[in-house]
Amino acid sequence: MTATIAAGDLEAAIGLHRRELTGYCYRMLGSGAEAEDAVQETAVKAWRNLDRFEGRSSLRSWLYSIAHNVCVDMVRSPQRRARPMELGPSRHAPEVVLGDQLGEHHFVQPVLDERVIDLDGDPAVVAEARESIRLAFVAALQLLPPRQRAALILCEVLRWSAADTAELLETSVASVNSALQRARATLAASDVTSADRSPAAAEADTELLERYVAAFERYDMDELVAVLRDDAVLSMPPWDVWLEGPDDIVHWFLNQGAECRHGRLLPIEVNGGPGFGNYHRVAEGRWEPFAIQVIEVAGGRIVGHHNFIGADFAAFGLPLVLED
Repeated sequence: MTATIAAGDLEAAIGLHRRELTGYCYRMLGSGAEAEDAVQETAVKAWRNLDRFEGRSSLRSWLYSIAHNVCVDMVRSPQRRARPMELGPSRHAPEVVLGDQLGEHHFVQPVLDERVIDLDGDPAVVAEARESIRLAFVAALQLLPPRQRAALILCEVLRWSAADTAELLETSVASVNSALQRARATLAASDVTSADRSPAAAEADTELLERYVAAFERYDMDELVAVLRDDAVLSMPPWDVWLEGPDDIVHWFLNQGAECRHGRLLPIEVNGGPGFGNYHRVAEGRWEPFAIQVIEVAGGRIVGHHNFIGADFAAFGLPLVLED
């Protein structure tokens, strides 16, 4: 017998669980914009099928089931999202020719922390949640088939039981455990989850970031080198180019990347760690959006400097113009 559910109850449930649903969809899809679209589609499908809710599970679980199916439909494309570091070897800055931009769907995209995780909970839980949205981990998830990806996210990130996960995926507990085993083996064989590149907030040294901002805005390359680790990586989607090491990074900023001179940075919390909205000066006293920077910190130095050129600043709560 179909359960009766009031429209107000569904509306409240969608509002209450929107952020965690967005977090699930982001990990599944690797794109903040696609995750928002998936949650919106989930809400639409829930309203359309309100009379079919049978009450055998909670509204939360029902919404997750709809969201999962929406995500599976969206990931049927053979092109998986990745980071430039998974698409080819690093290059030396003097040899770089940027060429045509790749489509947005080629790359794992950044997301604002507050859109996908609850930042007001227990600090240990928040720290664990931040780890699960860092770029390397989300890129690693894209290596997995949808069912394995879902099982890993639900069981190991969101801490669902194997039984609840099996119910959502409409399979058996044994099948869930098998999917988990295969997913873990795939991630263990991959180097994209390398812990030494973790941008966990606990490592995001405030003084280091202040030094970085001062160096970048002054365009002080000596000070920039001082805050970079020897194996630091610079990437710049929508190009698949990436550079490794302070020498190549500085060469880039002083040559092809010299348009970053006179830029300004506004801080944000993105992909589990520190980030910035990078604004380019377009006229005296006026700056406009250029890139979202995701900064990865480890061992008191910057190890990742990832620049998402042309990102939607409004999606990160950032102004579209800076003026003196």
